[in-house]
Amino acid sequence: MAGPVEIYDTTLRDGAQLEGLSLTVEDKMKIALLLDELGVDYIEGGWPGALPKDTEFFARAAKELDLETSVLVAFGSTCRPNTAADQDHQLEALLDAGTNVICIVAKSWDYHVTEALLVDLDEGVRMVKESVAFLKRADKRVFVDAEHFFDGYLANREFALAVLQAAIDAGAERVILCDTNGGMIPDDIHRIVSEVALAIPEAHLGIHAHNDSGCAVANTLAAVDAGAIQAQGCVNGYGERTGNADLCSVIPDLVFKKDLPALSQSRLEKLTPISHHIAEIANLSLDPHKPYVGASAFAHKAGLHTSAIARRPDAYEHINPDRVGNTTRMVVSEMAGKSTIIAKAKEQGIDFDESLAATLLVEVKDMENRGYQIEAADGTFELMVRRAMGWRQDFFEVESFRVFIERRPGDDLDVVSEATIKVHVGGERVVATREGNGPVNAIDQALRAALAPTYPEIDHIHLTDYRVRVLDPGAGTGAVTRVLLEQSNGIDAWGTIGVHENIIEASWEAVVDGLVVGLLRERQE
Repeated sequence: MAGPVEIYDTTLRDGAQLEGLSLTVEDKMKIALLLDELGVDYIEGGWPGALPKDTEFFARAAKELDLETSVLVAFGSTCRPNTAADQDHQLEALLDAGTNVICIVAKSWDYHVTEALLVDLDEGVRMVKESVAFLKRADKRVFVDAEHFFDGYLANREFALAVLQAAIDAGAERVILCDTNGGMIPDDIHRIVSEVALAIPEAHLGIHAHNDSGCAVANTLAAVDAGAIQAQGCVNGYGERTGNADLCSVIPDLVFKKDLPALSQSRLEKLTPISHHIAEIANLSLDPHKPYVGASAFAHKAGLHTSAIARRPDAYEHINPDRVGNTTRMVVSEMAGKSTIIAKAKEQGIDFDESLAATLLVEVKDMENRGYQIEAADGTFELMVRRAMGWRQDFFEVESFRVFIERRPGDDLDVVSEATIKVHVGGERVVATREGNGPVNAIDQALRAALAPTYPEIDHIHLTDYRVRVLDPGAGTGAVTRVLLEQSNGIDAWGTIGVHENIIEASWEAVVDGLVVGLLRERQE
């Protein structure tokens, strides 16, 4: 196939079936606008009439959504068995949604018709044909999702094709072949789609692949190779069970690997930030190792790789990450070489003295041997680079700190932590005491209280993540602990790390370094 491929996004309906994902109407409105900004052709908004939330979404969308590039689609099903289409309340609800395009799901596996719907195959075909014709009489564009098509085709080819033909004869613009159980592999998909294209040459085919066999993206590409003109899927691969075809891989694969027009380059450059923004709205952590859009998708750790990358960026990257809105990152670890140290320092905007790279590399490897994970703490690395160049932070000097935990019987807050910090800042000795919901929170609050009068910008710096790992569990409560913190000023984010047998000391190291980096960033701003 050489023509354009339509991108049909089902995140708001199919993607929302992911376990642990619950989207509000407001969430769906925000995601729809992001999908429109990305430039997908169709946005499936949900199932009006079946779900009150989706009914409300379409009512609001009609008044509030001003889509520039995408077409909103209402999703539903064919009429019920032994019910005339014009008497079916579900089909009426689809019309009430007010969209120009409606997609209905139809049974195309004979097993589901006879065992789930408990009707004969002729009734199964009738339901499809009359439902499409009813919607067409209302002047709607109609797509039909042939549910379980590939399993149905293998079980009863004649019936599966009859369902498609009935839909097309009644006026369906697209018939989408669905691997609903997600069990197919690319060879199956390519062969069956090719056979369907030959058997029904007038059909405009689409592909809807689930990822239960781990092949959803590959199956989508195989279907397009065989003649499908529409690719369905979800941003970040969201969806029931193991998810749907991940559009964050499907789209760039179509454009960069298949040279097929799916999205323009200017739209593709928004792929990574939009992927992350949708994950944020969904309140789900995005896998950093996700292809194209993950934080580690273009991260280089081995010294051999980073040395080559420094000279030729394309040596170890299959595409320029800018093309999908991502960036190359150099990861500093015990596997790094001098070139990694130099490249990472430059990435952070530091004019690093290259003669110090070998010395700093020795320090990195020694720290990693003691349990530090420098690759996860770019803030800590920045301070290491600056210190290697002779810099010493002059924001404050710590004299001492102490923390204690008190249990208060009868109080609603029956366990409280209190920290006292003594620091020298702005030429004065400052003592600050604060309570917190834990010892780390208490020392963080106390240090901030001590610094805030001199550095009011510290209010912009917030602790966003706190992770603890015991490095040698066999040592029990005396084990070495690694603490990773992430802080942000709302514009940038950075990680710092502390390692010690005492979890409070490890946390203190990470907290202090994190605030120093934050004050440096504020000074630079």
